[in-house]
Amino acid sequence: MKKIYYLSTCDTCTRIMNEIELPSAFIKQDIKTDPITEEQLDELYNLSESYEALFNKRARLYRERGLNKETLEEGNYAELILEHYTFLKRPVIVNNDQIFIGNSKKTVAAAKEAIHS
Repeated sequence: MKKIYYLSTCDTCTRIMNEIELPSAFIKQDIKTDPITEEQLDELYNLSESYEALFNKRARLYRERGLNKETLEEGNYAELILEHYTFLKRPVIVNNDQIFIGNSKKTVAAAKEAIHS
């Protein structure tokens, strides 16, 4: 599977997608208009082996709800990601059996290398 989970209103996601130059074979899923399903989240978990790795701790709701002061378990992270799109760290790029999570320069460079090699 070749897929990217992103947010169309996020300038960083747009910049990264342009930088990587995703081939047309990639499926693009805007998680705001097409929320991630439980099945899709399970697929991402199988690749990353962690819901926490998929979780966006920078989300405004994370602080607003006081979640940053709680000890969350893997199941909590999964529930929150399914509950609101902002809890998914973005973008998430799946290139067959590889997963690239987030927008760090290192992650973006690795994704670009994997996709175009």
